[in-house]
Amino acid sequence: MTVWLTLLGYQAVWFAAVIGAGHGLWWPGVTAAALFALWRLWVSSQRLLEARLALLGVGLGLVLETLWVRTGLLDYAAAPAHGVPLWILALWLAFSLCVVPLLGYLHRRLLLAAVLGAIGGPLAYLGAARGWHVVEFAQPHWQSLLALAAGWAVAMPLLAWRARLGLQP
Repeated sequence: MTVWLTLLGYQAVWFAAVIGAGHGLWWPGVTAAALFALWRLWVSSQRLLEARLALLGVGLGLVLETLWVRTGLLDYAAAPAHGVPLWILALWLAFSLCVVPLLGYLHRRLLLAAVLGAIGGPLAYLGAARGWHVVEFAQPHWQSLLALAAGWAVAMPLLAWRARLGLQP
């Protein structure tokens, strides 16, 4: 049951963040992510590991998103001038809290994690861009999508590897 609640909770955070940003608001995503994080850490049997993954995820998100924004590849709604919006970092937080309960099959399959990150990451951004107009890609779009794919191809295996290290006896 926790697996399903985790999946539904993450999706709720994603929609709160994206729809909130679509209305120029950063706080719905941050609030939803904070509540999700509190719940995940409360129900987790691996609290310390998940907390570390949350910090790693937010750190990776801050570095990658700053790179993408500062190079002009991405532009976000509800963002500070030339900065990374809090709502996108909230999504990184929520996603990183799904690595242990939902993505265990990737912990020892780092190449698969890289491939899935390279595909799934950009697709999530495309959904946010096309459905809610909260992220804009630089022209030509393929450059932004390639940068997203590269970033997520690094982030996913790092998160999976860190989860594997924490779960070893």
